[in-house]
Amino acid sequence: MSHYVVTGGAGFIGSAITRKLLAEGAGRVVVIDNLLSGSESNLEEIRSRIDFQRADIRNYEEIAPLIRDAAVVFHEAAIPSVPRSIDDPVPSHDVNANGTFNVLRAAKEGNVGRVVYAASSSAYGDTEVLPKVEDMTPRPKSPYALQKLLGEYYCNVFTGVYGLETVALRYFNVYGPRQDPSSPYSGVLSLFMTAALNRTAPKIFGDGEQSRDFTYVEDVAELNLKAARAKGVAGKVYNAGNGGRITLNQSWALLQKLEGIDIPAIYGPPRAGDVRDSQADTTLAVAELGHAPRYSFEEGMRLTLKWYRKAYPPKSA
Repeated sequence: MSHYVVTGGAGFIGSAITRKLLAEGAGRVVVIDNLLSGSESNLEEIRSRIDFQRADIRNYEEIAPLIRDAAVVFHEAAIPSVPRSIDDPVPSHDVNANGTFNVLRAAKEGNVGRVVYAASSSAYGDTEVLPKVEDMTPRPKSPYALQKLLGEYYCNVFTGVYGLETVALRYFNVYGPRQDPSSPYSGVLSLFMTAALNRTAPKIFGDGEQSRDFTYVEDVAELNLKAARAKGVAGKVYNAGNGGRITLNQSWALLQKLEGIDIPAIYGPPRAGDVRDSQADTTLAVAELGHAPRYSFEEGMRLTLKWYRKAYPPKSA
């Protein structure tokens, strides 16, 4: 029986893809995760409906049998942090570069139908022109960005040389429920959420005027499934963004408004490797994948805040 595989399926985005697959009637979904950054709690309500395998993509012999004969592999497993890749590049490289190669090799050897790869908009680096278009020359500024770009190139080569169908989606600052705020390397909006709920000032690196194309996780999960089904797209790369730009200052201002608070942020020096501005040109994804984001930034933030209020109640409560 054909099945679907989600590497990193206990993570923030991977678990959203897993739930979306089940909601659309997938018969068998295999989740591969070593729980380094993922959590089984992200799969709690669907645990009985999936085949959870605690395995590491750095171990080819471990993952190859799990991937064999899958209809589609959604490759989400990664150490997804620019600062972490700068502070400690070896584990980041092992997972993001070597692990991705293992997944592609296992997919090729195991007759997998297609691999949908979680690429990153960080591959663009800083560009003079916005929005960012897929045919721009990549200018990665960090080990993480380079590792993710290498994964794209490997996908293209595995399609061209071995005939393995691959589609790469360049994520643009995905946010939403189940994003872990417990690490200093966590996504900025998850840190903003807990700061707002605990009535503390968030720390912003730089002046806060850096902008991001924040994309709600449900829109990204839906695009993954569209990329799995689309025809004539093997070997291609697509922007998986919303097409908008929101500054960090605007994000914090919105959260203050939603929570009815007035707490100025604390500002620090900019971080190495951070991109100043990011915005996706979604023309290609709309035309060839049917990309149709449904959540505005404010709506996504309201839904996310509602989840955080339950999952991370204020410390004073």
